[in-house]
Amino acid sequence: MSILRFTPDHEWLRIDASGDVTVGITSYAQEALGDVVFVQLPDAGSYEEGQEVAVLESVKAASNITMPLTGEVLEVNQALADTPELVNESPLQAGWFFRFRPENPEALEALMDQSAYDSFLAENA
Repeated sequence: MSILRFTPDHEWLRIDASGDVTVGITSYAQEALGDVVFVQLPDAGSYEEGQEVAVLESVKAASNITMPLTGEVLEVNQALADTPELVNESPLQAGWFFRFRPENPEALEALMDQSAYDSFLAENA
């Protein structure tokens, strides 16, 4: 079973039973970006919270993906290199960007759950 959390930057984080976290962008974010045509993924290794780790280019704009929490990137979604449109087609499943192990797993609890994110969207959309 996994737990889903959200950031104010419209990233979703799926926390697996192992404690590893998968990161992508929400449906709201991909709709705002438009058709994604290129994804630059991070290299494996350690990153600080807030550090740029990925870049998305769409027909409308370029957007940076930042590290939601300090941790170590373990894996990236290589499928996005050849099929960046997965971000639009399946933002919460096949369109994920990377998996990481947070340095401080307790910090995940401070992120928004689905209800809080829905309220955030209603107030800020």
